[in-house]
Amino acid sequence: MLSRDDLQAISLFESLEPDQLDQILDRHRESSHQADQVIVMEQDWGESLFLLCDGLAKVRTYTSDGDEVVMSLLGAGDVFGEMAALDGDARSADVVALTPLRLVKLRVPPFAALLDKQAGFALALAKLEASRLRDLNRRFALQTADATTRLLDALAYLARKSSADNDPQAPIPALAQLEIALIAGLARETASRTLSKLRSRGTVSEESGRLRLADLQPLEKRGLLL
Repeated sequence: MLSRDDLQAISLFESLEPDQLDQILDRHRESSHQADQVIVMEQDWGESLFLLCDGLAKVRTYTSDGDEVVMSLLGAGDVFGEMAALDGDARSADVVALTPLRLVKLRVPPFAALLDKQAGFALALAKLEASRLRDLNRRFALQTADATTRLLDALAYLARKSSADNDPQAPIPALAQLEIALIAGLARETASRTLSKLRSRGTVSEESGRLRLADLQPLEKRGLLL
């Protein structure tokens, strides 16, 4: 079960007092999900928010032509669905498990009430949203870059989200090449060719199906290291 200390260890909640953490945890529910399971659907009405305890998920939407676009990734410690506490509107995107997940489902009313009362908590949420917006802007700015740059950025992003200490060289969970291609904004065939090239250069290594960036110099040259 998620404890008060576990919750306060997450930056969004670190300013809250013990009784306020208990409010957030009131009637929370924990659940496990398998890879490819849709956790949140776009246009659903949001009555809860979620804390990702373990695993990796993607936030996706679709273009008018039906093409999937990966907006962002979620890793352990990330909160999602929190916009429902701000505007009460429908969900703006799908959230889909990339790996097995362990989630905590939190109620919106105590979360929203604390946002109204606690300036530090509201500021922490604003900082979270600003960080996500900057990350989204940076990733979409790369959509005109060459395939190697886009794939390197996607691999570093996957590694950081899979790591407790935001390490771009952390092992990446075994994912289908199509998923990696979607995160990079590339066609599957292009991603496959580019990945083979990076393996041959020693930039990317693979062990037990898990990729890892073995050499960060190509990322440094492209300004991809945060």
